[in-house]
Amino acid sequence: MTHLGTKTLLKVLNLIARLPWKYLYGLSTALRWMIFDLIGYRKKVIFKNLRKSFPEKSEKEIEQIAHDFFLHFTDLIVETPKLRTLSATDISNRITGDISVMDRYFNDHTNLIYLMGHRGNWELANLFSSIRFTHDCIVVYRPLQNKAAEEWFMDLRTRFGAQLVPMDEIFKELQKPRTNPYCVVLANDQSPNPKTAFWTEFLNQDTGIFRGVEAMARRYELTVLYADFKKIKDKRGFYQVEVSVITDDPKNEPTNGILEKQIRILEEDIRSQPHNWLWSHKRWKHNRPSKLRQDQLYEFKHSN
Repeated sequence: MTHLGTKTLLKVLNLIARLPWKYLYGLSTALRWMIFDLIGYRKKVIFKNLRKSFPEKSEKEIEQIAHDFFLHFTDLIVETPKLRTLSATDISNRITGDISVMDRYFNDHTNLIYLMGHRGNWELANLFSSIRFTHDCIVVYRPLQNKAAEEWFMDLRTRFGAQLVPMDEIFKELQKPRTNPYCVVLANDQSPNPKTAFWTEFLNQDTGIFRGVEAMARRYELTVLYADFKKIKDKRGFYQVEVSVITDDPKNEPTNGILEKQIRILEEDIRSQPHNWLWSHKRWKHNRPSKLRQDQLYEFKHSN
């Protein structure tokens, strides 16, 4: 995108941020028609992903999930710039659920990894974590190549004190001494390099999983939690969080056992509310290699 194009887009996003919620969701409904009905953005990818993930569902059911996802997707588009103008109280009120387990771990001075999938509004979830968690929040992210867009999102994501660290720098960052316990926040359901990924079955398909989470948890002895964000029915922009403990003892988990537990929880959550996931992402663009190393499988106990 050109400099002028980026500048114009960011001005539009800042204008959207000042709209009242009523008009914001009216805009979302209009964008749904424009993006998916008129332009047809990634509809082939979306329907392919849904049909392979839910072979037991009828075409009518698949179409309903897709239709609901389209609106969820455009809701995310308009909600995200709005987050730049919301107070800490407003953000906290948009996510409900019991997160008292975080306080217990903080009192025990336990460092954590807080995993999410691309469910709910993950930008809202990141801000929620930096507001509500007593831990120091370290959000792992992928920097954008466009500098203006990178600055815009950096301002959004750090406005309540979160520290953003690029994925390729996170191991170095965790070696630094810290006074307070910390919580590494990241989503772990994107498409990794097939030659280094852990391979398992997810939503009826061979699926590669990033192994960095498990390596991080073992090296720094981090308790691993998983958080799901369900959409609250008939209440756009509001979510229910449910936190699960994957392991308190990562070094004694079977190799890739942490990842296997995470993906099984995510799969169950997606099945319970299927439109609430990023179906437009090319999650299965890589094929499983014909030969895998043992450490890419879930078959043996890790040697400490």
